[in-house]
Amino acid sequence: MELSPDDYALVEEELGRPPNAAEEALFVNLWSEHCAYRSSRPALADLPTEGEHVVVPPGDDAAVIELDPTGDGDTLLALGIESHNHPSYVDPYDGAATGVGGIVRDILSMGADPIALQDCIYFGDFEREKARYLFEGVVDGISDYGNSIGVPTVGGQTYFDESYDGNPLVNVMCVGLVDRDSLLTADLKEPGNELVLVGASTGRDGMGGASFASEDLGEEAESEDRPAVQVGDPYTEKLLIDATREIREHVEAARDLGAAGLSGASSEMAAKSGYGAHVRLDDVHLREEDMQPWEILLSESQERMLYEVRPDEVDAVREITEKYDLGFSRVGEVTDSGRYKASYDGETVVDLPAEFLADGAPVHDLDREEPQEKTHPSPYDVSREGLLEALSDPNDASKEWVYRQYDHEVQTRTAVKPGDDSAVLAVDGVGVALSAGCDSRRVEAHPYRGGYETVVENVSNLAAKGARATAFVNCLNFGNPERPDIYGEFRDAVEGMADAAGDVGVPVVGGNVSLYNESEEFGSAVNPTPTVAAVGVAPDADAPRMEVSCDVGTPLVLLDASDDPSVLEEVAEDVASHAEASHDVSTGGLAVALAEMCGERGVRATVDGDELYDSSPGRVVVAGDPDEFDGGYESTVVGEVTERDLEIHVDADTLELSQEEIEEARAALEDAM
Repeated sequence: MELSPDDYALVEEELGRPPNAAEEALFVNLWSEHCAYRSSRPALADLPTEGEHVVVPPGDDAAVIELDPTGDGDTLLALGIESHNHPSYVDPYDGAATGVGGIVRDILSMGADPIALQDCIYFGDFEREKARYLFEGVVDGISDYGNSIGVPTVGGQTYFDESYDGNPLVNVMCVGLVDRDSLLTADLKEPGNELVLVGASTGRDGMGGASFASEDLGEEAESEDRPAVQVGDPYTEKLLIDATREIREHVEAARDLGAAGLSGASSEMAAKSGYGAHVRLDDVHLREEDMQPWEILLSESQERMLYEVRPDEVDAVREITEKYDLGFSRVGEVTDSGRYKASYDGETVVDLPAEFLADGAPVHDLDREEPQEKTHPSPYDVSREGLLEALSDPNDASKEWVYRQYDHEVQTRTAVKPGDDSAVLAVDGVGVALSAGCDSRRVEAHPYRGGYETVVENVSNLAAKGARATAFVNCLNFGNPERPDIYGEFRDAVEGMADAAGDVGVPVVGGNVSLYNESEEFGSAVNPTPTVAAVGVAPDADAPRMEVSCDVGTPLVLLDASDDPSVLEEVAEDVASHAEASHDVSTGGLAVALAEMCGERGVRATVDGDELYDSSPGRVVVAGDPDEFDGGYESTVVGEVTERDLEIHVDADTLELSQEEIEEARAALEDAM
């Protein structure tokens, strides 16, 4: 592990001496793109991050908002999102599993109980055997880990495109609950307090994971980079979750050991507070012998947390960890020196300015090329066969094969389950709605508009369940930013997301940036994929479902906020009050949306030919009295509920499908798997 010549010169100038080998290894990882956001910070500054209900803004392990946006009540929501892209290509099972474990611990470090997961997973051409192998391994990893720790996976997205052939994406979002009095942050509180490491023992797995995540995938990645992939133990994580409920009352600050391991957590805690830290590496509980100091510092072994503990509370924390059969080490203390020090075998092996190590990486000044607008016309024609083809497309077909592997009902809060526009959880008498995803083909065609639409689409998903959006987190997945065309896509997409968030009046409270998503084997970058995960609040958890089950003859009304997404708040209010069924229009357009609404009842509708497969976001189909849907959005009666089956009149054509034909087409992904 070596620093670039420019970074090395900057470090040498700051220190007044050359860094030793252990110090250089720390800089390589903590100054990597994955940790320091060197290429993305200028763009991220455009995102609106403030709001009256934002309690902890970006910068900690997770963001925290008030459950009640008016500020009444002490219940808070912690939310975060993380990527585990490169590890999931090298080892799909462990890569995805540890992605779940990492984001759950980010929520734990805020003192919160994790209550729900969403996963957005992107793979190559579904016809390729390698894509299906990665798909199956990732779903196995997510389900095994999430099910074992007792946190429901309630939603997300599964998406296929050839751009992901050599570099799949695995983005995982987690939401947690915490009382205001139990909230923790990573800010150290007082010199003299101890640093206590709790959880699994430290080994050599995940070594250099932060720097590995900041590189293109080479042709030999599956064999050469496997040591950089962490190995998870969900049963230890479950113990850590349970222990944290008791430990949080005895600690002052907390940080998950994620990227760059112990060095990342401890130096970032010191830098955030303006204090210093001294870490004693001899005291870290290990599972391998003869580990070098830099290995102990940078190991990304899973299921570990670092706490700041007052000396008089150390025994209480120790007793709790012993009760749950977890490892415990008193590994250091908070100092007032402003320096980050590590000692081993009686010698100082690291002595650096804490803030310089954690936050001193210079921003990259990259060239930007304006993206060329592209078009992706619908591949489906206006016919029964075209509609069946659309319904069986892996991106539009039912994802039941995926979500039936997830325990989405554990904790008994899930009111609207996977397969609908948004999941809805029953929390403190209200409905907490969750949506996540990105139609990357639209972003690839026009990055600014696609970034804007990604935000709008997720707000629409919430509105379709009667929920008003309150906060976003995002996971920005792009190729090599050193390429001007890729950096142009990145800047435009983020600008579009910023403008959309401003237009709907909802802050972006946290997120993750994952760059260098390219592979030498395929010689191309992934589609620009700015995943958005949105949280909204509905008056209650009894949201209208996607499938119609109301009286025959009930009108179907298209609510269109695509020209002014700020009125989606009014759509949400009217849906919550008056809709008997509702469904967002997204990939596959009105044709697929109407077919998906068929179930116990059927649908008859009239649609213009150019709108049949139009996937523009911001539109919701509802079943109900048209007079009740008269807000600031456009509303048009497009059809009615029938006894059964689907009938769409398109110009001079009539497309008819039986319920059995719809179900058979939508089962295409499951049949293939």
